[in-house]
Parts: sequence; structure tokens; C-alpha cells
Amino acid sequence: MSDTPESSVGDPTTEPFWAACRERRLVIQRCAACGHHQFYPRPFCLACESAHLSWAEASGEGQIYAMTTIRVLADPSMPPPYVVAIVELKEGPRLLTNIEGGTAAIGDAVALSWRERDPLPPLPIFTPARRIR
Repeated sequence: MSDTPESSVGDPTTEPFWAACRERRLVIQRCAACGHHQFYPRPFCLACESAHLSWAEASGEGQIYAMTTIRVLADPSMPPPYVVAIVELKEGPRLLTNIEGGTAAIGDAVALSWRERDPLPPLPIFTPARRIR
């Protein structure tokens, strides 16, 4: 595997995450010793310090823990306004991401979606979850 943007993002600790993103799957680390889920990827468990970590597919469900609207141009590929949020996944870890596809508030349920970034792997983002009445 080469180190070109088309094939690799990050480092050996994060490569399994980006490989799963290429397949449109959101994975997080799970400790085999204590069952703790964590994100972002690390070489050891934050709960028990075990190095016995594996990758588990996340449900793609979560809720908005915190959010803000960015109104200043920081990157030409993301014209403002856009929403940056911390989403608490159903499995427990929190993920810094974007909310797209509708209005949302702190505490709202969200669902996994993807933003294409060719030639880089797609980026996991979230959309407001549809409410069933």
C-alpha cells in the first residue's frame, strides 16, 4: 500500500478506521479485556489500559451532545454556514463531526451519513434522525 492520499489517511493506529470509511462503515475501537468502546483510535484502552483492542462496527445512531454554527470561511470546500457538532454515539464514544440535512438542536437524535471527498475516503457525518409519530 502506498502513502498516497488515494490509499492511506493518517497513521497505522487510524488506518483501520479509514479503511472502513472507504466501505461506508463506521467503526470504533472495543477493548477485549473490559468491553469499553472508544474513539478516536488509540493503542490502548482508556478504561483499563489494555492493549487488546479490536474494531467494532458502530450502529450509526447517536445524539447531539454539543454543536455550533460556523459562519466564517475557513475552507473553500465548506462555505459557511455549517454545523460542527459532538455526537455521542449509541455505543458511548463522542465524535467530532458535521450535521447536515436539516435543523437540529442539542439532544436531538442523529443518524450516520457520508460526505464524499474523492480521492480521500468519505467522511462520516450525521443528519437529523426522522421522528416516527
